[in-house]
Amino acid sequence: MSLVPSVDLTDFISEDPKRKQKFIKEIGTAFEEIGFVALSGHFLSEDLVSDLYGEIKEFFQLPQEVKDSYEIEGIGGQRGYTSFGKEHAKGRTEGDLKEFWHFGQYVTDNAKLEQEYPDNVLVTELIKFNQVGEETYKMLEKTARYVLRALALHLDLDETYFDDFITNGNSILRPIHYPPITKEPKNAVRAAAHGDINLITLLMGAHGKGLQVQNHKGEWVDAIARPDQLMINVGDMLARLSNNRLKSTIHQVVNPPKELWGSSRYSVPFFMHPISEMPLNCLDKCIDKDHPKAFDDITAGAFLNERLIELGLIKK
Repeated sequence: MSLVPSVDLTDFISEDPKRKQKFIKEIGTAFEEIGFVALSGHFLSEDLVSDLYGEIKEFFQLPQEVKDSYEIEGIGGQRGYTSFGKEHAKGRTEGDLKEFWHFGQYVTDNAKLEQEYPDNVLVTELIKFNQVGEETYKMLEKTARYVLRALALHLDLDETYFDDFITNGNSILRPIHYPPITKEPKNAVRAAAHGDINLITLLMGAHGKGLQVQNHKGEWVDAIARPDQLMINVGDMLARLSNNRLKSTIHQVVNPPKELWGSSRYSVPFFMHPISEMPLNCLDKCIDKDHPKAFDDITAGAFLNERLIELGLIKK
């Protein structure tokens, strides 16, 4: 069984102060100790989840030349299709054994950000693909907003501290296809060990073995959620902001046993990013003599750009 703690978002959004405080304590403690939780009570319906998986499976089964037509040069893979093996983890040269799609923000009432973000790429072959992707994006963004409100209270901040920073934020929904493995991979895994760049990640599809997180002893632990749960983890931006009080845990997706090489794996992470102007300067509340300031001041936009260069998605 997974050693990742489970929490229920309905506790936080209930009108019961005791239940709300229980959720804050549970998720805060989990993110300080292992950096991951399995969350139920989110805003995704079963029907929406089913529709999304149906659409992404159809997309990844399209002919390669059709998929390739949705790979847009010059935007660092921020929207549309990214082909197999193109992304690698920080510090590695081997490409991960995956292909993926990116849905980005649906900006409202902000002309500046409409210019700053690339347009979403519309798939013409699949009638519902774009609509289902947008609805999933918005429900995961709504879920993330409440999780961050709980974390703000855990860090002794105003409950809505993050709200303005994540409204029209540079968040990404990434349906991933890990294709069947046809030959012995040379030093490559489905997703090499890495930490996420963003504030928090909400992951659909962690229902079978594959995703592993590294505990404080350096051991790899299986992270498995129930079908009705999302796996949520702290990203590097939130770790910086909290001066490492909240842990951005290294994790990986390992290759399956050889007898399962012939099967595909799908997962759908939502990377919650703020607007680029958000300062990631360590909070004064998280700095003391036992926990000196661990990071230089930087904005979210500058930090994201640094990391995209390290991942090989954009050139210097």
